[in-house]
Amino acid sequence: MSELLEITRTPKPDWLKVKLPAGENYLHLRAIVDKHKLHTICESGNCPNMGECWGEGTATFMILGNICTRSCGFCAVATGKPGAVDQEEPRRVANSVKRMNVKHCVITSVDRDDLSDGGASIWVETIREVRKISPCTKFETLIPDFKGERINLEKVFAECPEVLSHNLETVKRLTKEVRVQAKFERSLDVLRLAKAYGLRTKSGLMLGLGEKEAEIIESMHDLREANVDVLTLGQYLQPTKQHLPVIEYVHPEKFTMYKELGLKMGFLYVESGPLVRSSYHAEKHVL
Repeated sequence: MSELLEITRTPKPDWLKVKLPAGENYLHLRAIVDKHKLHTICESGNCPNMGECWGEGTATFMILGNICTRSCGFCAVATGKPGAVDQEEPRRVANSVKRMNVKHCVITSVDRDDLSDGGASIWVETIREVRKISPCTKFETLIPDFKGERINLEKVFAECPEVLSHNLETVKRLTKEVRVQAKFERSLDVLRLAKAYGLRTKSGLMLGLGEKEAEIIESMHDLREANVDVLTLGQYLQPTKQHLPVIEYVHPEKFTMYKELGLKMGFLYVESGPLVRSSYHAEKHVL
């Protein structure tokens, strides 16, 4: 059994209390998502900001289904054998972006290691469909690593999203246990390659999985050396008892310290706080 899984769970502090999703606009967006059979990482990932973001008319769409081929120890998305690729999904996403009047669209996906191109072709079709139907919409693409296969990464890069995001998720020492099939250096290579294409790049780390302060700062330096522009830092929250436990609830003051340090390092934007997630305030990270 994992050493992390054997650790006793820590009670959640008061600063992590979240209001339940509510409000007219939230209910309107939920109706659209349900009607068009869309997947959002807001729901699948149990995002604590879903009420706030949906209430403001934004959401992060998750394409290529809702079953992932990887088994990351932190993620609430189901792991298993995905179904066939839905060729109509790009058009459904695009139509919903239009109906929701989304000005800044965040697209992410499950890992599809079962597909020869990792799902890159659906990524491309989705971006193109949204731009065709809603040409004023700007993009952030929160991509998987496509197993580091350059030909598939470049298919997405060539669509020139306003922000190209790929998360390290955790420090190097914990990567094998937290992300299982991923590699720390491979993720940095994805970000370097995106920057070589002239894209604005973004990455994020979860805190509270047992990493040390020095390791967090080292990871921040690694991201700056890869010329990453935007950094997000948030508190890891255990989705279920079967997932990795929270080792530490990081105090908001520590998040403020990391933000100040990140800005001094040269990041253009740093979103840092207990409830921050990758897509939080994403519209502010565009050129």
